[in-house]
Amino acid sequence: MKISEITESARFAYESLNSNKLRSLLTTLGVVIGIVFVILMGWLLSGLDAALEKTVNVIGTDMLYVDKWNWSGGKNWRDYESRKDINLAQATEFCRRVTTPEVAMPIAQKWGAKIQFKNQSISGISVQGVPAEYVLTPGGAVTDGRFFSKSEERFGADVAVVGYNVANTLFPDGDALGKEIKIRGHKFEIIGVVEKRGTFIMDFIDNQTFIPLQTFLGIYGTSGRSLSIAIKAGNEENLANARSEAIGLMRQIRNNQPGQPDDFSINESQMFREEINSLRMSTWGVGIGLVSLSFFVGIIGITNIMFVSVTERTKEIGIRKALGAKRGAIMLQFLMEAAALCFVGAVIAFAFCSTVIAVVVKVFFSDSDYLSSYVPPQLLLTASVVSIIVGILAGLMPALRAARMKPIDALRYE
Repeated sequence: MKISEITESARFAYESLNSNKLRSLLTTLGVVIGIVFVILMGWLLSGLDAALEKTVNVIGTDMLYVDKWNWSGGKNWRDYESRKDINLAQATEFCRRVTTPEVAMPIAQKWGAKIQFKNQSISGISVQGVPAEYVLTPGGAVTDGRFFSKSEERFGADVAVVGYNVANTLFPDGDALGKEIKIRGHKFEIIGVVEKRGTFIMDFIDNQTFIPLQTFLGIYGTSGRSLSIAIKAGNEENLANARSEAIGLMRQIRNNQPGQPDDFSINESQMFREEINSLRMSTWGVGIGLVSLSFFVGIIGITNIMFVSVTERTKEIGIRKALGAKRGAIMLQFLMEAAALCFVGAVIAFAFCSTVIAVVVKVFFSDSDYLSSYVPPQLLLTASVVSIIVGILAGLMPALRAARMKPIDALRYE
């Protein structure tokens, strides 16, 4: 096919669309809705992927946590509740005997605690009693000040390292260091602020406050308390070995008999990856269903309009054929017209989605670093290609009908 024929077909398609602006606009609505779903679904999934990676980094790709509870759920919570607590003696013995990981340490938690500063207070805080080695984990990364030292831990110093939300709520001016807060009536000096780490998957992670383990146990005691054990494997390659040793050693310490299930859980970042993948698949399933329905409606609408267009231009087709136009040229003309209709719908969808995404991010996710405030270029390319393919499918039958017309019958149509 010659370039001149392609150019001529494109001109005819443009003139047809330009002469029926309102009809063309209404015809593209189904495609617009389909492309909007494609773009928004892709945007949300890219945000999920970014949030997943950040969540994995928050937990630590080389971190394991031995706990009474499974963080991702999975079983009936009563099964976990019936497990015996991991007491301080068991956690201490585990950390003393384990050899594979770089470091292992006991952690004590108090959920729903209240922190006071002068006449202000903030509730729902997780107070964590940790050793000084916690600074080696992702949770110990401070953005201001420092983490407490081994001597401060050993002597039970009244020092605290607060999470990002705690510091931001009590000290919006950013002057948290050196301030004195109260936890359960005990005074603590803030010596550090942990960097912002939370995502929508783990937003609670910024509502933590860390104090030395000995200080924590002195305030809250050990009775009726289950501890966790943080294990830093050192690298991802050593993670499997550290996991295997942790399971075997913990079963010994907890006196789990052969064939008896573990009465503890090994929590790691992989479980959140699996949760996100499940959410991702659900989003894909819903999105693909809506996109398919929208495109199906759009294809029917465009096909009908293209049949109308072929009927209206029957005499024009007869004249072109009488002047020597081949079937391929006639067919290309109507395929290009249908593809152009869909591409116009894609352009409208681009503009709409760009506006919606920019407004949503600015109003609701202004401090988010996992949802972009613009439509990613790869989504624009994908939506463009999809719209053109949909247009070709919608215009195929009308184009074939036009190409198969006999010149004499077409010229006598009117």
